[in-house]
Amino acid sequence: MADYPLRIVTPERLLFSGPVSSLRAPGSEGSFGVLARHAPMVASLTAGPLSFVEEAGRRSLAVSGGFVEVSGEGVTVLAETAEYDSEIDVPRAEGARDRARQRLSSQVDIDADRARAALLRALTRLRVAGTNP
Repeated sequence: MADYPLRIVTPERLLFSGPVSSLRAPGSEGSFGVLARHAPMVASLTAGPLSFVEEAGRRSLAVSGGFVEVSGEGVTVLAETAEYDSEIDVPRAEGARDRARQRLSSQVDIDADRARAALLRALTRLRVAGTNP
């Protein structure tokens, strides 16, 4: 299978730069894949798992939004936040999940959209880390 260059960038750092054979991303309109010679496009990302296959094997990250650009030069992922599965602090993610669930189930006046977004981010991190969210 043909390779193409991929760059994954957050505001804090460059997470990956190198050749890959495929990418799977959580688009805001649904999950999508990119193979070599994909048509040019720009897509927005939502919180979810992002994975790609490089020479060393499959790698997985949790992303919390951003954009993907596919062009003749390769693919660029501009993520709001992104963490490799090995970088995820599972107890912290579990705490965030529990706090978000508690806020959503409380009778107190809360920002429900913000609490649902926090819950989705926490569940994504736990799923990518390989735990049962």
